[in-house]
Amino acid sequence: MGITKETVETTLTTKLQPTYLNVIDTSGGCGASFSIEVVSAQFEGKKLLERHRMVNSALAEELKEIHALSIKKAITPQQWQDLQAQEAPPANQ
Repeated sequence: MGITKETVETTLTTKLQPTYLNVIDTSGGCGASFSIEVVSAQFEGKKLLERHRMVNSALAEELKEIHALSIKKAITPQQWQDLQAQEAPPANQ
């Protein structure tokens, strides 16, 4: 049995305290491949590579069983707000 989506969510929630977290098991349920979007204040002042290292470090034990990890987003709450504002449809006036 591989790692579950819930295990990844619990670990990242505990270690990175995200304000938004989206974990998708892209392996069809066997737990070998995950796609992750994470928004955390702990990323403030960190470069993208450092953020990815933080995610990988948080999942160190899980990565022993995971074959592929795709970090789609590792951003700060402010970057998340800016992104949401850009994606929001214009308000009708």
